[in-house]
Amino acid sequence: MPKVILIDDEPLARSIVREYLAAFPELEVVAECNDGFEGVKAIQQHQPDLIFLDIQMPRINGFEMLELLTNPPLVIFTTAFDEFAMKAFETHAVDYLLKPFSPERFARAIEKWKATAQSTEPGTTAALLETASQSPLQRHRVVVRTGQKIRIIPVADIHYFEAADDFVKLHTSEGVFLKNRTLTYFENLLDKGQFARCHRSYLINIQQITRIDHHEKDSYVAVLISGAVIPVSRTGYARLKEVLGL
Repeated sequence: MPKVILIDDEPLARSIVREYLAAFPELEVVAECNDGFEGVKAIQQHQPDLIFLDIQMPRINGFEMLELLTNPPLVIFTTAFDEFAMKAFETHAVDYLLKPFSPERFARAIEKWKATAQSTEPGTTAALLETASQSPLQRHRVVVRTGQKIRIIPVADIHYFEAADDFVKLHTSEGVFLKNRTLTYFENLLDKGQFARCHRSYLINIQQITRIDHHEKDSYVAVLISGAVIPVSRTGYARLKEVLGL
């Protein structure tokens, strides 16, 4: 029997989904969650076939929750209108239900999920996240996992990003955290007046720079408030000069 999890901070919204699901006895609701933190735990525990997920929730939003999962399940979003999110849904999501939605519209989403579950290619949800990640919702903080804990790191608190194989290291005053993203992803996402690519392996917070020193023939180093010394390539130096107005 396919397993379903409902994740929404509004009890009424969850109750409506549960009521509509009564018309589909072949689906089993194995958990209901008030927020993304509960959602991550429930998904890891139950390994559902489908989740109904709200986007705008307290603590972490729906996109951020999905990013914390190694193998995200198929998703039907239940959401208020968001122009950018709609682009992501239409491109990659199983379906999205715009609140309030009717039983008939809900039934069409279930039928679409059934068809998608049989034919979907691996990485469908990952592709959705890659599109949705460009939303302004995602530009002001980064959500990471450290063991069993989830941390929300404001972008302004990150001193610099460092490429590390398939991950990126986020260097902060509280330590170093790993995110399963690329440096190019963050370079494209973040405010270019706040973060600059100074080297192929480093993206630096402009506000953290105390000085830039000549290092070797065509290279430099940036010295940060923390004392960290970051390599700066020739092209990175030109970019920093432009951003800093030097």
